[in-house]
Amino acid sequence: MKPSKLEILAYEDTSLGPLCLRRRELLSEPGTIVTEVTLNHEFLMSSYNTDSEREISSRAIFHHGGSGLSALIGGLGLGYTAAEMLRHDQVESVEVVEFLQPVIDWMNDGLVPLSSTISGDERLIVTRGDVYGRLMDPPGTLFDVIVIDVDHSPADTLDENEHPFYTGPGLAKAKQHLRPGGVLAVWSYAQSSSFSSNLENAFTRVSVEPITTENKMVGHQQTDWLFFASDPADLEAPQQR
Repeated sequence: MKPSKLEILAYEDTSLGPLCLRRRELLSEPGTIVTEVTLNHEFLMSSYNTDSEREISSRAIFHHGGSGLSALIGGLGLGYTAAEMLRHDQVESVEVVEFLQPVIDWMNDGLVPLSSTISGDERLIVTRGDVYGRLMDPPGTLFDVIVIDVDHSPADTLDENEHPFYTGPGLAKAKQHLRPGGVLAVWSYAQSSSFSSNLENAFTRVSVEPITTENKMVGHQQTDWLFFASDPADLEAPQQR
């Protein structure tokens, strides 16, 4: 069997473990080149299948239903969540908070597929920081949409410790960063009944939506889970900006 072409684009030691950006040709689809990220020697994300990353942005906008939207995204990754958010005319501004500086550098240095697509959009601001820490602090700027695409799931976090964000009190704090009628969206590779319950205790409307795609890299279907929460009754309240 012909070996795949593998190129290491960047390798950095971080507080979460070794972080690697690589590009390779798929053995299953010769000629198809994908960009991948590993963290602590474990697969994290790929440019090959990005349906759920894009869907969480488009569906969050749909759930809100408004225009002139201000969005906060936790996690830059390969940029697909942010790029989809910026694709919609209803979105006025997007701030992405990324914990790892190398990930921001990859985008700025043109190492990832969407670098040129999103870096030139004047609506985008990328900030280095801890989005969870920010959401646990008292609110400053308020947002219409907050998208969290950071951890594998509420029970499988990158730092291997449950973050208070996923708890009832944590979600109540995060909710304070939303404008009236705002939508909180969270990505996960697994369903979580406990997280759904915590959302239902903090918000009046919760929607859990599976995204199933055929993952040819592993030869079977893959289902990711998108959690959306809002208080639709607040839509009748005056919008404070």
